[in-house]
Amino acid sequence: MSIPQGGGGNGGVDSPSANGKSKSSSSSYPYIHHRLRLNKSSSSSIIRFFTPWFFVILFLVYLTYATSSRSWYSSSSSSHSIDRRRDLQFPVWGGHEWEIRVRLSSRVKGKEDGGNGICVLVTGAAGFVGSHVSIALRKRGDGVLGIDNFNSYYEKSLKRARQGRLERAGVFVVEGDINDGDLLRKLFDMVAFTHVLHLAAQAGVRYAMKNPDSYVHSNIAGLVSVLEVCKNADPQPAFVWASSSSVYGLNTKVPFSEKDRTDQPASLYAATKKAGEAITHTYNHIYGLSVTGLRFFTVYGPWGRPDMEYFSFTKDILKGKQISIYEGPNHGTVARDFTYIDDIVQGCLGALDTAGKSTGSGGVKKGSAQYRIFNLGNTSPVGVLDLVHILEKLLTVKANKKLLPMPKNGDVLFTHANITLAKRELGYEPTTDLQTGLKKFVKWYLNYYLDSKKRSFW
Repeated sequence: MSIPQGGGGNGGVDSPSANGKSKSSSSSYPYIHHRLRLNKSSSSSIIRFFTPWFFVILFLVYLTYATSSRSWYSSSSSSHSIDRRRDLQFPVWGGHEWEIRVRLSSRVKGKEDGGNGICVLVTGAAGFVGSHVSIALRKRGDGVLGIDNFNSYYEKSLKRARQGRLERAGVFVVEGDINDGDLLRKLFDMVAFTHVLHLAAQAGVRYAMKNPDSYVHSNIAGLVSVLEVCKNADPQPAFVWASSSSVYGLNTKVPFSEKDRTDQPASLYAATKKAGEAITHTYNHIYGLSVTGLRFFTVYGPWGRPDMEYFSFTKDILKGKQISIYEGPNHGTVARDFTYIDDIVQGCLGALDTAGKSTGSGGVKKGSAQYRIFNLGNTSPVGVLDLVHILEKLLTVKANKKLLPMPKNGDVLFTHANITLAKRELGYEPTTDLQTGLKKFVKWYLNYYLDSKKRSFW
């Protein structure tokens, strides 16, 4: 998954003092008033002398920051770009060998013999969904190039392990950030992508309360960065991207349909995904980009995200740690439409295969283009407590459960997908129930984490 720089930090905001009151002005300058013991007149003189210089210094600091910020986004100097990437500890891309790997990974198998596969740039390729879809595309002969910044939102070692799987499947993952316009333009100069599958994003509902900037940087600025290079391409690729079931927010009508209102987000994450839907519609309308948005419903399975509850529950149950299970009002059930990763992959492939061509060229629209949004869910919501019972049976360990009222952190009580449209237009047909899917996940989890080489994890 692609996440802004520092996306793995703890973030947060400053807290006020315990009593909510400010300290007196006299205590604000202890050095002046107490240590130097200045009288009022000398103190006033010094303050009058330093005040204008204080603001001058502040202005210079701001000017320096603003100038560096502009160069971050707009500098066309290759030396500056390299310095920025080095500062971010990203590998410096480019070079003969690097270009060979990019072209080999992007090559459609059998194209010389008349093959009609597609060529896809997958953002967030080392993420959960991105790695699975990339491998599926490559297996069927499509050209696939990945990009990921390998941030520290969750353990990097898992992302590197996914990268290893991708490399064995013949998929090269460029290490870089989607906000790096120079890098994106270089890739588009080298490869004529027919499609872009944009999966890079800052994920997680609760983390938004700790680090809101990362969601704006990745889910909005990063999205626009990718859209910009797509709309300027000639020809333009079809654009398929991951929205989220979170956009339904406080909607109470079930199951959730693509026609339902999505103007009541319950979290910042949901708000950024809803904003993404509006932004992609704008690029479709103005520039002729073919756009397909996919609203994923609680994706789970092997190689998943450690921040998801099914994953963290498994880890804590095996360690004997207490797990918190949230309830709705009056001990109501919290339920999710858990959707197995293989079913999501099927939906992504269907979206790519049925995406219409973009109608613009070099940023100029030449006709109306396709714009679609689909739910990709399982249509069978399961209570979180029931999920825990399944894990207990599969792990043969009794969980130490603690039931708590759901906190006001952006989570919703339930999700339930109506997939009628996806069935009709994409041929989407989920086949994996939660019991079967969790059995596959647990088998992978035990193999991956309990292997003797990885005991340090525990």
